[in-house]
Amino acid sequence: MKTKKLVIFGNGDIAQIANDYFTNDSECEVVAFTIDRAFKETDYFLGLPVIPFEELEKEYPPTQFSLFIALSYTNMNRLREKKFMEAKSKGYELVSYISSKASYLSKFSCGDNCFIFEDNTIQPYVKIGDNVTLWSGNHIGHHSIIENHNFISSHVVISGHCTIKPYCFLGVNSTLAHKVTLAEGTLLGAGVVISKDTESNGVYVAPRPIKIDKTSDQIRL
Repeated sequence: MKTKKLVIFGNGDIAQIANDYFTNDSECEVVAFTIDRAFKETDYFLGLPVIPFEELEKEYPPTQFSLFIALSYTNMNRLREKKFMEAKSKGYELVSYISSKASYLSKFSCGDNCFIFEDNTIQPYVKIGDNVTLWSGNHIGHHSIIENHNFISSHVVISGHCTIKPYCFLGVNSTLAHKVTLAEGTLLGAGVVISKDTESNGVYVAPRPIKIDKTSDQIRL
């Protein structure tokens, strides 16, 4: 049974995906979308009304409706943070989605406006702050802390006792060794392995693949 009425901020792919997850795997009924007036191109999205964010509380007041900010990692998550703060200032409850297919043995600390997809393994004593996205298939090791406004893509391994400071992006298949801290604003490319603490606003990428002077049909498998 749906117990909350939800408005989703956004009109792109992530808003579309969020609508599916909340509709099929949550207690929330999605009733409308909202977007800044300057970016409103249509009156309906996925068959639901699109309301200018500047006017949202007139038609969908925060006393009756909750909100979810469905944005990506633009500007190292700062755009999503901006809308998160604006929604809070309007008085909205910002709900989190935690997939029923995520794995965790005990309840963990999770903030507002988190988007936690299927097949995430979240070990005991993990703490997750506000406005964090965990795309599908990650391992979050015991006693690790993911602070506010972070985006973790797919199949990332975060070992035990790690700390992710705000405004980080972790690319597909990136790996953190035990007790590593990612400084604020760290960007990890796909497949990178981090074994020591990073520097603020640092960008870390894996070595480029090497093409050898053979064709695939010359390789005996």
